[in-house]
Amino acid sequence: MIEIKNLTKRFWKFDVLKSINLIIEGNQIVSLMGPNGSGKTTLIKAILGLVIPENGEITVNGINTKRDFKYRKSIGYMPQTACFPDNLKVSEVIQIIKEIRKNETEYDMELYEMLNIESFSDKKIFTLSQGMKQKVSCAITFLFNPSILILDEPTAGLDPISAEIFKNKLLSESEKGKLILFTTHILNEVKELSNRMIFLLDGEIMLEKKNERISSGSDSDSIYNELLMLKKYYR
Repeated sequence: MIEIKNLTKRFWKFDVLKSINLIIEGNQIVSLMGPNGSGKTTLIKAILGLVIPENGEITVNGINTKRDFKYRKSIGYMPQTACFPDNLKVSEVIQIIKEIRKNETEYDMELYEMLNIESFSDKKIFTLSQGMKQKVSCAITFLFNPSILILDEPTAGLDPISAEIFKNKLLSESEKGKLILFTTHILNEVKELSNRMIFLLDGEIMLEKKNERISSGSDSDSIYNELLMLKKYYR
């Protein structure tokens, strides 16, 4: 579970996050939407401990993120843009990451296999397209079977087939009780995947919707229409 209380973050004179209060439990796929500069990535980085807030508190599975960094072991994080050392082979990158987490003995290799990463595992990172790098990032995110997945626009750069494989993996992991939080600008992804949607605008939560699956139920059209209305704030 992720619990956020009165979270405020300021860069220079600008309040990027304004008194955010949020509880996210397991067995949820939560989509985080909002225009560029609305605070989505800052909120994610605050949860990961990469950004220190001015005020407020974040706990992950009961652990205060300011006091103990061990909580990060339970999180699989996928940044918006995959970034690995250019001079290493794909297989070397994955092996190094495994060695960093040397106490782990069981790995989730499903995406590695389904995205056919083995076919280019001997290639160096600098030779890969952005989409291929994104596939590697997908596989690494799930590698250690984390109970929490935090994904920043995860399907950006993926081809349609790979994106579908990835989305099916998210649904499968959610059924296992995992907590999944992802940012997106794609309204259809919200409808396909989410059972909860949060819309940020200028650092504040402007809209929040919960549903068994946002694409189902009698209020599906009204939720979608509200998203379309809020889309006018995108810049």
